[in-house]
Amino acid sequence: MTVFEELERRGLLAQLTDKKEIEELINAGKATFYIGFDPTADSLHVGHFMALCLMKRLQMAGNKPIVLLGGGTGMIGDPSGKTDMRKMLTPETIAHNIECFKKQMSRFIDFSDDKAIAVNNADWLMNLNYVELLREVGANFTVNRMLAAECYKQRWEKGLTFLEFNYMIMQSYDFYRLYQDYGCNMQFGGDDQWSNMLGGTELIRRKLGKDAYAMTITLLLNSEGKKMGKTEKGAVWLDPEKTSPYEFFQYWRNVADADVIKCLKMLTFEPIEKIEEMEQNLEGAGFNQAKELLAYSLTELVHGKEEADKALEAAKAVFSGGGNSENMPSTAIPAEKLTDGKINILNLLVECKLVPTKSEGRRNVQQGGISINGEKITDPNAEIVLDGEVIIKKGKKVFHKATIA
Repeated sequence: MTVFEELERRGLLAQLTDKKEIEELINAGKATFYIGFDPTADSLHVGHFMALCLMKRLQMAGNKPIVLLGGGTGMIGDPSGKTDMRKMLTPETIAHNIECFKKQMSRFIDFSDDKAIAVNNADWLMNLNYVELLREVGANFTVNRMLAAECYKQRWEKGLTFLEFNYMIMQSYDFYRLYQDYGCNMQFGGDDQWSNMLGGTELIRRKLGKDAYAMTITLLLNSEGKKMGKTEKGAVWLDPEKTSPYEFFQYWRNVADADVIKCLKMLTFEPIEKIEEMEQNLEGAGFNQAKELLAYSLTELVHGKEEADKALEAAKAVFSGGGNSENMPSTAIPAEKLTDGKINILNLLVECKLVPTKSEGRRNVQQGGISINGEKITDPNAEIVLDGEVIIKKGKKVFHKATIA
């Protein structure tokens, strides 16, 4: 089985400019390809995960990845799939976020011996002369075609700024520069990037008379058609300080039955034959086994085997009704938050970040969704004795340990 055939079997491929050429280049290990990452936060998140896994797969097959860090495009923000304009970031924040990205990416991509490179588009975008850009690049784009692009449609209702309208030209220029400077012949990205990517292949054809290729990756959606990687607390981050290895493990352990096989295929490096065999015999306890495999594989990939083992041990302990809580997510409550060694249940939930507000906590308590040390709490005025440690259970699957600081 070729690497391209495996990508197809895993359901990763969405749109391709030239399937035959892309297939031949990838299978021969002759693709020099890039994926862009705008540094909009100080950590990568699950939304970036599939792109990183694709880069790793293709690098293992002999192809060369280029990580394009958007120090320039991050100054504007990609309007693709957005109903609101992105928050404007300062140059200092962008520089900090880029350094965080680089560190995390090294877990997935081998940058040794020129096997992969990381570049920053600020190196060329920040020094562009506006009139020169209009003449050399802008003349190759028609407004009619840009306005028809899918990536701008969700911005019409609230108004698409001229700032954002330029994003397609900047991303296209990135591909043009990478083709010239590094021999980059392919661009990969999420399926919502298709219009921007076509702009790059067209600019290269018009300016250089050369062929370059684009391929989009299937977006990671759940069975309800919503993007995966969000929880009540927000995004699922790859930084262990923002999303602990245990919380990361639990996110994947708790995916819906309908999504587990798709996630195993798209995100893990488990043999595709093994996953397809599981798919044929998936029923009853098989779903839990598949989810455990998914959670462990991804936690090991992101956080390493030791953290994956800890998360698995902690999950088994709490789901068995007790056991070792050492590796469970925990919060140390400051002593000044207690009165006579007690804390109100709603304050406890907020302090542990299990709910965003007291009103949300009140709903959870009144609906019977909160237990303390195995005892259901239904009174929102209940005072919890914090002596040693208490185990909080929210719903059926969320466990948290609280101690005194």
